[in-house]
Amino acid sequence: METKYNPYDLVSVVQKKIVPPNCDQTLQIEPTFAHDGYAMALWMIDDKFINGHGVVMGGFLAAATDTIMAYAIASLLDANQTFASIDLHTTFHRPLLRGTAKLEAKVERKGNKTAYLTAEVFQNEKKCCSSVSSIMIMEN
Repeated sequence: METKYNPYDLVSVVQKKIVPPNCDQTLQIEPTFAHDGYAMALWMIDDKFINGHGVVMGGFLAAATDTIMAYAIASLLDANQTFASIDLHTTFHRPLLRGTAKLEAKVERKGNKTAYLTAEVFQNEKKCCSSVSSIMIMEN
């Protein structure tokens, strides 16, 4: 049976109280912080994320930023709310390679029905990718 997570559950993932959603585990993303609209994670990148050119495929980068933005918005929502991405725009700055990457996300603006978020991926202290997203906020 599928497990559904509410915003408080995602914060509990960061606190190591519950296991992350399957998609986070598949991407090997370990959330390390989520509070007050800001979230961080470590991403363990191995061969399964590498394309034929020897770098991380862009779709995985977009998915990673979408994932960390979920933790950022979840840290601002009530248990009776949920959210969904409306759009996601990703810009690639430099190749991402095998190893560990750092993910950061921030809620830039939040209204009653929508929020605007930004995310960045760093490896070796260099920005590899940035994303922006609009997120719809809904009542359960």
